[in-house]
Amino acid sequence: MRLSDTVRSQFWSFAYLVSRRALSLMVLILRSSRSKDIEILVLRHELEILCRNQARPHLESADRAWLAALSRLLPRERCSAFCVRPETLLRWHRRLVARHWTYPHRRPGRPPIVDELAALIVEMATDNPAWGYQRIQGELLALGHRVAASCCRRD
Repeated sequence: MRLSDTVRSQFWSFAYLVSRRALSLMVLILRSSRSKDIEILVLRHELEILCRNQARPHLESADRAWLAALSRLLPRERCSAFCVRPETLLRWHRRLVARHWTYPHRRPGRPPIVDELAALIVEMATDNPAWGYQRIQGELLALGHRVAASCCRRD
């Protein structure tokens, strides 16, 4: 007696489901207790978030930091335990690390010249209207002040 295609398809679907569950159980048994504990922490925290009685769970910055930090401890194949995509977790982690390692930044470009030197440039330009910015730069160099020509042109 030959089975119909739908029954055969259902059989293979059931066989796949049973084999997948059996493999998942074996993996769970072989995993370390540390990995299981971390996954439990993640799931408990997500449960806290979902129990806040909101239509859509709202993740606060502390929630994001907590989940991002725990995601680094959990093996990559267990990232399905999170309620967000792995790309989102990685973005949160990058922001967390960037916030921790951000140093005060300097402005790009040349540092500004001192006010006295800027006043000297303006004074030389007003006293000598025929001089161009390159001539003013040369005169400043003769006086011992090393500045760029573009600085003289701007001031």
